[in-house]
Amino acid sequence: MISTFDLFKIGIGPSSSHTVGPMVAARRFRKTVLERADRAVTRIVAEIHGSLAWTGRGHGTDVAILLGLLGHEPATIDPDRTTPLAEALRRTGDLGISGVVFDVERDLVFNFTEILPLHTNGMRFRAFDAGDRLLEERIFYSVGGGFVVADTEAEAASAATAAPPLPFGSAHELLDLTLRTGLTIPQIQLANELSLRPREAIEAGLDEIRDAMFACIERGLRQEGELPGGLRVRRRAKRLHDSLEATRLTNSRPAHEVMDWISLFALAVNEENASGGRVVTAPTNGAAGIVPSVLRYSRDFCPGWSDERGRDFLLTAAAIGGLIKSRASISGAEVGCQGEVGSAAAMAAAGLTAALGGSAFQIENAAEIAMEHHLGMTCDPIAGLVQVPCIERNAFGANKAVVAASLALRGDGEHRVSLDEVIETMRQTGHDMQAKYKETSLGGLAVNVAAC
Repeated sequence: MISTFDLFKIGIGPSSSHTVGPMVAARRFRKTVLERADRAVTRIVAEIHGSLAWTGRGHGTDVAILLGLLGHEPATIDPDRTTPLAEALRRTGDLGISGVVFDVERDLVFNFTEILPLHTNGMRFRAFDAGDRLLEERIFYSVGGGFVVADTEAEAASAATAAPPLPFGSAHELLDLTLRTGLTIPQIQLANELSLRPREAIEAGLDEIRDAMFACIERGLRQEGELPGGLRVRRRAKRLHDSLEATRLTNSRPAHEVMDWISLFALAVNEENASGGRVVTAPTNGAAGIVPSVLRYSRDFCPGWSDERGRDFLLTAAAIGGLIKSRASISGAEVGCQGEVGSAAAMAAAGLTAALGGSAFQIENAAEIAMEHHLGMTCDPIAGLVQVPCIERNAFGANKAVVAASLALRGDGEHRVSLDEVIETMRQTGHDMQAKYKETSLGGLAVNVAAC
């Protein structure tokens, strides 16, 4: 099974596949080097390929690898320290590994021509002795959402290995489980989580994820200025928030104002992500604003909020996200933005439907509607930065999720197209999509809009 805590991971921006994953991989290789008994390593080379190379500087891949080689983790590193730590390594070459000097200009290689065989987000780490003899070599793939797979592994290193008591490999099987057991979708997901950790730890972990999502929104609402990277994109969340607050007690509030709040929450998160702030992969960083904004909408605008409702939201979203990841992909570099924003919208729509008391069939319908109306979406970030069109795209994805939940709740769960069929369509569409539209910045808006 794919655990809720595999899909929702606290980390830093701007990208789960291009920042969080490479940091995890580099830290794993550092551990390999430190575990050698002979202490013969004097040089480490990190080489990145494919999409990681093409958009790596805009996504902070180079900095992430430096931080991972220094031994830092995405979930615990202070975002304000990332730049100083990387700059210090560039100056000194000191990884804190005895005998090893890391020359960033020489030893961090962007390979723009070779794509490694299993995934476009490939990394090769090598360790040499003083005679330039190869001592260690590891290949890793960052497959989306912060998941990292070594070339010798069949599954992501963070994926759960325990057999769940209520396994399901499709939406059809999940719905059948609800009929046979009488359990709801969040109750089924919780039962599977209980095979991995005690209830108290699950509830505390879900609350920590919720709090991190809401804290990211709050921080994003306070920040001003331009986003880093050279596009000169101005932050909008604070100005929009101030405008909405100014009209809160007036009689001139438009009927669609709630949509502005949903958009605002998403913009706040993704502006934080673009700035390298602390976010929750949900299921990726590029789509990190959708689940938090819809969860915040549920808290602020829907009656009956409780901690339990928030947990049901996240558990349900994780059940749907796990299906999408296992049956298709959540990686923009693999299937385009339909796999990121589309997946997040489906997860958020399902979570909201569950939180508002929808049946299992209404939940599946909501996820299907949201995913269906993101099919074919390309991943074409301008200048390789997770800013344009990514930030606004999260606002649209969040609003689509609410619309999908509303449509499903107005129905009885009966519908013509199943979630399994839509997920398979997304997978096939991503397979057929030209590589230049899959997080390479070689097509779409990335080449038709001037970067500066």
